[in-house]
Amino acid sequence: MFSLLRKTLKSSALSRSAPSQRMVDVDGRSLPITIRENQRATRITLRIEPGGKALKMTIPYGLHHRDVDDFLDRHNGWLKSRLSKFSDDAGLVDGGSIFIRGVLHRIEHTGTLRGVTHLATGEAGEAVLRVSGLPENLRKRIATFLKREARADLERLVAVHANSIGKPIRSISIKDTRSRWGSCSHEGNLSFSWRIVMAPESVIDYLAAHEVAHLREMNHGPKFWALCETLCPDMETSKTWLKRNGSQLHAIDFD
Repeated sequence: MFSLLRKTLKSSALSRSAPSQRMVDVDGRSLPITIRENQRATRITLRIEPGGKALKMTIPYGLHHRDVDDFLDRHNGWLKSRLSKFSDDAGLVDGGSIFIRGVLHRIEHTGTLRGVTHLATGEAGEAVLRVSGLPENLRKRIATFLKREARADLERLVAVHANSIGKPIRSISIKDTRSRWGSCSHEGNLSFSWRIVMAPESVIDYLAAHEVAHLREMNHGPKFWALCETLCPDMETSKTWLKRNGSQLHAIDFD
């Protein structure tokens, strides 16, 4: 049964001075939830934060806490279904697997202390990621490899798209941002989340095209989307993939 760990409230309504933070138990998993009142809100909205490790709720001003509890009870099934899609990182071990450019790779620890993490093909023709070093450093070495691959892919794709619209690039940064997949400054500095390298190649290309399009259109208006689609004809399919699967990439813990 879906249950809410309730805090004792001094009044019948949630605090209106600051967001309320509580804990929610979803199918035996305890998650923090931030509840924020909004005077312009006309309905309750519930969002799973990137990575699936927290929840955020926006409610109309002055809503009674019982209504919040009832809403969470009604959406028990939805939360369980959505949260079940997030990885518990059990695959990041020798013999496990990880997606690289949308292709599932079997992780193979070489057993040697020295060596370069690299892609290979197994005896049965399957895609393999071979990782050396100490077993306790496996996740860290995989993350380092993914960052390097992401930079190589994005630098190449950005160069192609920037050249096609005749706009210069000042710099490209590779980070582990959770709030957005990429950004573009007025000075021509582009920033990307390295986790995008786990997505299919078409999605990586879309992200590069998206940020390059901002070099000409610093907005999300009709002209921007038209330019973005010109650079990446598969834009809509890639946008949908990222919306449906992006949080699962953020959920993987490489620490």
